[in-house]
Amino acid sequence: MDIPSGYVRQPAEQRRRQPRPDYGGGPTPLFDDTSSPSDPATYQGQQQGQGPFYGGMGGQQILSDPMANMAMQYGSSLATQGKDVMEKHIDRFISISKLKYYFAVDTTYVGKKLMLLLFPYMHSNWSIRYNKEEPVAPRYEINAPDLYIPVMAFVTYILVAGYCLGTQNSFSPELLGMQASSALVWLILEIVVITMAMYILSVATDIKTFDLLAFCGYKYVGMIGVLLGGMLFGSMGYYLALAWCSASMFFFLLRTLRLVILPDASHDMANSGGNKSRTYLVLAIAVLQPIFMCWLTRHLLPSQN
Repeated sequence: MDIPSGYVRQPAEQRRRQPRPDYGGGPTPLFDDTSSPSDPATYQGQQQGQGPFYGGMGGQQILSDPMANMAMQYGSSLATQGKDVMEKHIDRFISISKLKYYFAVDTTYVGKKLMLLLFPYMHSNWSIRYNKEEPVAPRYEINAPDLYIPVMAFVTYILVAGYCLGTQNSFSPELLGMQASSALVWLILEIVVITMAMYILSVATDIKTFDLLAFCGYKYVGMIGVLLGGMLFGSMGYYLALAWCSASMFFFLLRTLRLVILPDASHDMANSGGNKSRTYLVLAIAVLQPIFMCWLTRHLLPSQN
C-alpha cells in the first residue's frame, strides 16, 4: 500500500482512546456527554449565536428581522381578509346570526314543544311575544318556530325508515339515500311552492323562509309517530297514528299560522278579498302536511310489500 507524501503516522500511544472520566461511583452512561465542547470559547460562541450551527444569525435576530415581520403581518392580513370575504359570501345566502336564533333551545323547550305538536288541543295562548328588531329565542317562547326539532326529527325519520326497510329485507344504502333525498326534495319543493303562492297572491307578511322551513319541518315529528305505530301495531296502528298526528299537525298549523299570516284579520274587514286569499293559503299549508305525512310513510309499511 502506497503512503502519500507528507503523511505522518502517529504513535500508537497517541492513537489510544482517552481514559473515561470518573463519575464518582455513579452508573456509567452508555454514551459520552458531547453537549458541551472541549473548547470554552467555542461553547460561549454557540451560546451567543456565533457558532457554526447558527450560520452567523441568532434566533432573536431572525425574529427582529424587518422583512420577516413584514411577511408575518402580510400573511395575517391576508387571512383576516379571506375570513371576511367568506363570511360576506355566506351571509348573502344564509344569515348566520339569524340562523343561530332558530337553534337557541334547551331541554325544557324541546319537551314542551313536542307535547304541543302531538297534543295541541289544550294549548290556549298561541301568540308570540317578540320584538321585530330582536326576536326572542325559542327557549323563552314555546310558540316561536325553531329549526332544532325539524332537523333532529328529519334525521330520526331517516333512521326509522332504514329500520323499516331492514324489517322488509330490502335495506340498502342506496335505497336509504333515495329515501332521504326524496324527503328533502319534497320539503324544498313545498317551501318554493308556498313562497311563490305568497308572491302571486300578494300576501305581505312578516313570516320568513326559516319560519316556513320550521313549520313545514314539524311534520317529521308526526311521521316518526306514524312509523312507530305501524311497526308496533301493524296497519291498524299506522292508520290510527296517522289520523291523530295529521289532525294534531293540522290544528297546530292552523292556530299558529293564523296569527302569523292573518295578524289583523279580525280588525281589518275592508280588504275581504285579501283576507280570503290569506285564509286559503293558511288552509293549504295546513292540509299539505297530512298529505306529505302519508305519502312519505305509507310505502314503508311491511304490509304494502
